[in-house]
Amino acid sequence: MKYETLGTTDIEVSKICLGTMTFGNQNSEGEAHEQLDYAIDQGINFIDTAELYAIPASPETQGLTEKYIGTWLKDRTDRKDLIIASKITGPGRLTWIREDLKFGKTQITEALHQSLNRLQTDYLDLYQLHWPERKTNFFGQLGYTHQPDDEWEDNFAEVLGVLDGFIKAGKIRHVGISNETPWGMMHFLEMSAARGLPRIASIQNPYNLVNRSFEVGLAEMSIREKVGLLAYSPMAFGLLSGKYHEGTDKPENRLNAYKDKLPRYAAKKTNEAVGLYLEIAKKHGLSLAQMSLAFINQQPFTTSNIIGATTLDQLKENIESINVNLSEEAIKEI
Repeated sequence: MKYETLGTTDIEVSKICLGTMTFGNQNSEGEAHEQLDYAIDQGINFIDTAELYAIPASPETQGLTEKYIGTWLKDRTDRKDLIIASKITGPGRLTWIREDLKFGKTQITEALHQSLNRLQTDYLDLYQLHWPERKTNFFGQLGYTHQPDDEWEDNFAEVLGVLDGFIKAGKIRHVGISNETPWGMMHFLEMSAARGLPRIASIQNPYNLVNRSFEVGLAEMSIREKVGLLAYSPMAFGLLSGKYHEGTDKPENRLNAYKDKLPRYAAKKTNEAVGLYLEIAKKHGLSLAQMSLAFINQQPFTTSNIIGATTLDQLKENIESINVNLSEEAIKEI
């Protein structure tokens, strides 16, 4: 395993992070524990979750992922060696989590304590804002359209102040953002520097071979400001495994089972691109999955690549991508 420093902190995280959003939906508690055990045995020390999970989101499965990690974590003696990250849900229609999903002190307090209880731990190493409060472009939306009716008022300093209180109380070590824009990242850094508030350590955004929007503005900021990318959806919901193109997919696979709920990578051009990537992988003697993950691992702005799997075989293949070094020729073709 390889390791990177998390932002400007003194924490070393594994280049491969175990994503867990399938725990409680596509994976049982026993399977979750099996994945966690295997990941740790392979040198992974970084585990990412969220109060929202499992995915697809539903009232029935909300919080199960954290609970499954918690039942695994409670009997371990190596908690101090593990980096556990979770997220607070942003505003939206998920009112079964909380009626008011703003990032106010009351809401953050409730969310954090519930996550700690489910995870059966006294503290989180990284606590992230799952998506922005304001109306902006995220979750795959590329263009920004200003909405004058947005009732959001700039509260970045207040949010960081609340999180600072929990850092001082020992319940959070560091804070991060997720699904953020370049403006959001820089404004958080500005508030932190101007008011002596906690500095964001990371940004968790989608990044994969069919969504490289991070490279446009956030890549330079990530490197220069030392706010590393925690790349999520590196396999584009499994599309970049190649199984859908080769006809080896099964009805229970993610894009088949949740076709109506996961439209983000359904465009015709996306599928055409995956077909071309598959040809490159075969030419270089690689599986498409390992080529896709290795490409992310090799980016200078990547701190950790959040991989997820529904089977142990998938997990093994994904973790082994850490040993794949793409040639200059392969990168040029990509």
